[in-house]
Amino acid sequence: MPNFFKDNKDILFLIDNIDISRIVLLKEKDFEEKHSYEYAPSSVEDAIENYKIALDILGDICGNTIAPMAKDVDIEGARFENGVVHYAKSTKEALKRLTQADFMGFTIPRQYGGLNFPKTIYSLAIEMVSRADASLMNLFGLQEISETIYRFGTEEQRKKYLPKFCSGEYTGAMALTEPDAGSDLQAVSLKATLGNDGTWYLDGVKRFITNGCGDIILVLARSEPNIKGARGLSLFIYKKDEHLKIRRIEEKLGIHGSPTCEIMFTNAPAELLGERKLGLVKYTFSLMNGARLGVAAQAVGIAEAAYREAYDYANNRKQFGSSIIEFPQIYEMLTNMKVDIEAARRLVYFTSNVVDLKESLEESLESTKDKSKKKEFKQYSRYASFLTPMSKIFATEMANRVVYDALQIHGGVGYTKDFEVERLYRDVRITNIYEGTTQLQVHAAIGGVITGGVMNLTDELLSQISNPNLKQGTLELKESLDSCIRHIKKVGDSQFQQFHARRLVELGIFLITSCLLSIDAQKEPRKQKVADIFLNRVMAKSCEYKKYILSNSSLIINLKDNMLAG
Repeated sequence: MPNFFKDNKDILFLIDNIDISRIVLLKEKDFEEKHSYEYAPSSVEDAIENYKIALDILGDICGNTIAPMAKDVDIEGARFENGVVHYAKSTKEALKRLTQADFMGFTIPRQYGGLNFPKTIYSLAIEMVSRADASLMNLFGLQEISETIYRFGTEEQRKKYLPKFCSGEYTGAMALTEPDAGSDLQAVSLKATLGNDGTWYLDGVKRFITNGCGDIILVLARSEPNIKGARGLSLFIYKKDEHLKIRRIEEKLGIHGSPTCEIMFTNAPAELLGERKLGLVKYTFSLMNGARLGVAAQAVGIAEAAYREAYDYANNRKQFGSSIIEFPQIYEMLTNMKVDIEAARRLVYFTSNVVDLKESLEESLESTKDKSKKKEFKQYSRYASFLTPMSKIFATEMANRVVYDALQIHGGVGYTKDFEVERLYRDVRITNIYEGTTQLQVHAAIGGVITGGVMNLTDELLSQISNPNLKQGTLELKESLDSCIRHIKKVGDSQFQQFHARRLVELGIFLITSCLLSIDAQKEPRKQKVADIFLNRVMAKSCEYKKYILSNSSLIINLKDNMLAG
């Protein structure tokens, strides 16, 4: 009877060792609800115990209900018949079980029917669901829709929509992408027109919309026809009715249980969310950052599933009289897979922690006008702005490598549908594409590297490392990044900086993650080994990147016209 919470020693270690007491105090507002809700905590310890109990229940559902049905979901998939989307039978069953356990309002406050859990715990939940069935996460993980309404909607909108999200009556979607406006959301052209009756009406087409058949859709639309770019866009709440037509669902490589729709709005009535002109620059960026963090956790879950499949297969598969796990090359592959998963998990949970602090401080500022927290809020906002894309880069690229190696360890049978790794191989490929490709995440993160945000965070983390050997390694990584940044600034060529942006961002990821693993290494001998292996590997990569950047090489840029022509 697998329990995806209890059987993961690294998750158990992190939930006991990551300090979330400040987040609990901010989220619970000094436990003012303990007399209003019988399940509200009365102390930090009580809150953390509540989180563990919930995760234990979810871990059991994931291991014993969702995971055994994942293959059936993959085979049946979501279907499109007569203009209507139908979930796979097992997807419906899984959603029913999650709803019965009250897990559809994970981060929403209790007054609207939610659990009021922090994002750090929600990321952990997303990882477990994704380990069980990656496609289900694309429905379970859409709780960011309701959270966006909570953060930016009116009280009337909160009361109208949030309880039904939490009860499972409503599912959600975010309609951003259009046929001619993929990642370039500033080019969105779907029209929002204010009618004489004070109602907004939507007209246009959206494409690649995850769960576009959802009951409540947040729609990015052009409300200011005379203003080009981001400032002409607003965000709207649309409740599905006859004015929405689902034109088709995509036939995808993987995540078959998740319907990806092309939808058309025709004079569809909608409500403005927040203020006009802030749809992209404020609300959608917040929505997408939450989604990106969710995809990072999804990737960790898929990688965990693939590692376990490969580990079990390597233990049981006999070749030349021995289990193949005894072969040094296979053992090294599994070791690196395990280390990379734990490294990515640590970065994702740390980022979730930072986002929790940012959002809780922001809410506290709005409700109490306590200006003493303003400086701290700005600091965590800066950290979250580069940590979120860094987490998605690291976790999703890691997961693709891990699943690739997991299939390789299986050999030829891994390429057949007889083993779970084949499905995982198809499911993982989307993670470094949707919600912003790795290349777009680099663009989002590079500012935090160049302007010193990564260095400031690193200094904070280094102060928590007392082990001299571990500290020396992280200091060497810091020196490499610092040398590269100084050199980039000295060259003073924006194209040269863009050429090396991914290397610079990865150096920042190596540095921050090494600090986090080094902090953990001081608490458990096993984590010392993880930190040592990770440090040794990224230090070698760091030297390679540094040498390349300092060489002033821009050969590919200079030759691109000749190389690509003809």
